[in-house]
Amino acid sequence: MRKSPAARPAPLALVLLLAALASPSVAQEKPDALVMYRTGDFKGAIQVCEAEIAADPSNVESYVVLSWSLVKVGRYEEADTAAARGRELSRYDPRLIEIQAEAKYYRGLNADALRLFQDYITYAPNGSRIAGAYAFMGELYIRLARYRHADISFTAAIQLESANVEWWVRLGYAREKAKDYRYSLEAYNRAIALDATNQDAARGRDRVIALLN
Repeated sequence: MRKSPAARPAPLALVLLLAALASPSVAQEKPDALVMYRTGDFKGAIQVCEAEIAADPSNVESYVVLSWSLVKVGRYEEADTAAARGRELSRYDPRLIEIQAEAKYYRGLNADALRLFQDYITYAPNGSRIAGAYAFMGELYIRLARYRHADISFTAAIQLESANVEWWVRLGYAREKAKDYRYSLEAYNRAIALDATNQDAARGRDRVIALLN
């Protein structure tokens, strides 16, 4: 009677692959809050960050992404608190300083927001949000009726992002309020050159032309 051949042992690589696929860590990959934030799933990112902080309250990165996400969904007071808690762990982290400044801006805490944006510019002069920080400062100076300071801030923002139509409009408005009508007209015209359909720029241009005449 013919004997059946002995079963060959499975190759080692195959054994390891099967073991990996059966592993819970591969079968259910941990969600990445930063990826969720970048893809616009802000509520999901908030949930993941809150779970991460509950498991490890010393995780600064979780506070950063949590604060960013809370601002995106309009929960500004919570964002302010989350950023403050993160800064208890890393006081001079420029990301936490900037997002706390945004949270305070939206809460109407103008003086605190302005100070924090200034701190961000000091600590991260080449930071990824530096242009936006200057623009926020411009808006804050307009709120405070400090129009020449607003001019300087929006000019700095535009030097970094010259195609931002809205910032050209706001620069024109700051100059208009400062009664620098000629330079206001230049800013409005630049906005219109970038976007001929922008009604705020068109109305601003018409107002300034009337004042110049």
